[in-house]
Amino acid sequence: MQAKVRDTDNVGGEDGDALTISPEKVCFIIVKAREFDAKDEVTDPDSGSNPTDDGDIGVLEDHGDDPVEEELTSLIRSLSEDEQIDLVALAWLGRDDYSAADWPTVRADAARAHNRRTAEYLLGTPLLGDFLEEGLSMLGYSCGEFEAGRL
Repeated sequence: MQAKVRDTDNVGGEDGDALTISPEKVCFIIVKAREFDAKDEVTDPDSGSNPTDDGDIGVLEDHGDDPVEEELTSLIRSLSEDEQIDLVALAWLGRDDYSAADWPTVRADAARAHNRRTAEYLLGTPLLGDFLEEGLSMLGYSCGEFEAGRL
């Protein structure tokens, strides 16, 4: 299944302002970011029990070797510079710092702020998944079909 875009929206254009990251990648990052955001502080740091004995509660705790964090960090770092810029711009758009009409401006601001710590910056943003989803929505995209096929 693919993410949808409304036919009436023309995000960006021929002047290079178009969304360079695929909506499907953003939707995948949204799902993973929500998994990451659901983490809670560690309550039993030295648990030696079988995970099924304690109801698999450890999977919801924020351990240093969190595979979701590692996966998200690796994925974001593997994106092209333009895709990373779009991801930051979508997060800023989704937190109501800009309107959809400001897409060229928000993207230019994100490009100026871009550095090698994009993954760390984004993972340090509370509600990242919500902001990305709202940013996509403001540009006419939806993760509904993507999520239906995976959740």
